[in-house]
Amino acid sequence: MNDLPGVIWRSSSRSNDQGLCVEVADNLVDVLGVVAVRDSKDRSGPALAVGRPGWAAFVRAVRAGELDS
Repeated sequence: MNDLPGVIWRSSSRSNDQGLCVEVADNLVDVLGVVAVRDSKDRSGPALAVGRPGWAAFVRAVRAGELDS
């Protein structure tokens, strides 16, 4: 996933220097139908590819506070 040309990774505007962040490449949705997610501390490591419906469900759950501990 990291080797794909045109992948644009971005971090959340809420990211901080604690090292607990992920990066998202959502520019792949129109091309591959997936959103890629990777650990910001291991940029050369693996990335997850999440389909559009799964990503939308995740974002809804985060916004609703369903994943807060």
